[in-house]
Amino acid sequence: MTQGTYFAWELASRGDAPCVRDDRLELSYAQFAERVDAVAEQLAGMGVGPGDMVSTVLPNRAELLITLMAAWRLRAVATPVNPGFTDTEAEYQLADSGAKVVVGRAPIGDPARTFLDVDDLATAPTAQWVPPAPPTEADDALLIYTSGSTGRPKGVRLGHDNLHFFGRSAAEHFQYGPDTHALLILPLFHVNAICVSCLTPMMAGGQVSITGQFSVSRFFDDVARLRPTFFSAVPTIYALLVSQNEDIPPGALDSLRFAICGAAPISRELLEKTEQTFGVPIVEGYGLTEATCASACNPVDGVRKLGTVGPALPGQSIRIVDLDGNEVPAGERGEVLISGPAVMRGYLNRPEATAETIVDGWLRTGDVGILDEDGYLRIVDRIKDMIIRGGENIYPKEIETALAANPAVLECAVVGAPDQLLGEVPVAFVVRYPDTDLTADELTVFVQPHLTKVKRPSEIHIVDALPRNPVGKIDKPGLRRRTADERAQPAGAART
Repeated sequence: MTQGTYFAWELASRGDAPCVRDDRLELSYAQFAERVDAVAEQLAGMGVGPGDMVSTVLPNRAELLITLMAAWRLRAVATPVNPGFTDTEAEYQLADSGAKVVVGRAPIGDPARTFLDVDDLATAPTAQWVPPAPPTEADDALLIYTSGSTGRPKGVRLGHDNLHFFGRSAAEHFQYGPDTHALLILPLFHVNAICVSCLTPMMAGGQVSITGQFSVSRFFDDVARLRPTFFSAVPTIYALLVSQNEDIPPGALDSLRFAICGAAPISRELLEKTEQTFGVPIVEGYGLTEATCASACNPVDGVRKLGTVGPALPGQSIRIVDLDGNEVPAGERGEVLISGPAVMRGYLNRPEATAETIVDGWLRTGDVGILDEDGYLRIVDRIKDMIIRGGENIYPKEIETALAANPAVLECAVVGAPDQLLGEVPVAFVVRYPDTDLTADELTVFVQPHLTKVKRPSEIHIVDALPRNPVGKIDKPGLRRRTADERAQPAGAART
């Protein structure tokens, strides 16, 4: 595995070339490899070996990436935990994964589990350190837990074959080279940050700058200071950046070649505003943890179709099927299926869930999409988010697109609320741009020309923020529960 690898010990020959930095450390490829070996020796001394699970409970910092790589040095598996989790949430993942060692800032969960303080990580291997046999493509590499929007979170098993394939595919699509410099602002416990912003640039000989807690002012300062060539973010971050961009220093964004948007759909209006602000292409992509992060993306150089998430990435295939599993013609709606070497090995210890999700080698995404005649994919909605109003199927994303066309709308979410007569009706939650005074009544009038009567929200709530799950996606299940609970209250009961 010498061609296009991310293994630190195989890249040490790059010497003093910059590899990874954060707010505390700045490591060359040689220094990064030394740190990885040091921590690998330390973990081996704690009994970690092939197939064991090593967990990190850390905010964004270089040591998280070092620990992942050190686990792989021992043919162990890494499972990063959201540092914002409660003790109960963290213990669920640690227990379910069978974590043997936890690297973090403070002990968490079962006190019998081995804990290693991040500040006590070794920085250089001893003279006696003899590295074990290297990992193979058949070894599991990552165990990433789904957000758990439908039941308890499940551990997604990704192997080194998945990660290497994705890295090579993404590097080809985005045309990465040694001059690639990723600014990492997304959480490192998620597969997007690990694969898109860390492993893939390293495979291409580039560098990674890991930032701490995201803020708008910090972002523009970091771009001006570090001179990255790209970054990856979610729509909410782009909305914040374009709403507070008055103080961008001249030339601060000149190093950027492009930016990536994923994890959730972005409106055409926000996409256009963002491209005007940054002066570079914002390429929208699509994927699932179960398919190693991304399966489709618009090209940086080439035909970009706004409103789509682009064609399949190199080496992956996408098809659209009806309820019976039959492929539908171009332009028709159906469930999005994905195949290729990026598809996961399965869910940890959940064979039934795995069999339901991977059928005949195709990953069932649960998303409704349309492929056009050029193979560009448009995501219509989640199958489970679909609203059935009086027997008519309504896709919330269509309503959200209409709402987002109003220049005062920062972001929005539409969910189905129970209705005694119609079964379900659409209800909208809207966040306004700062310093705007858009009202729900004004927005109701605004969408009338864009939506037929059955698709218009029965209620529009102006809110300060939308709830989010641990990976930053809008928590629609939570919004549905909220609306259902409110409607279940007796007449005259107080609503909050």
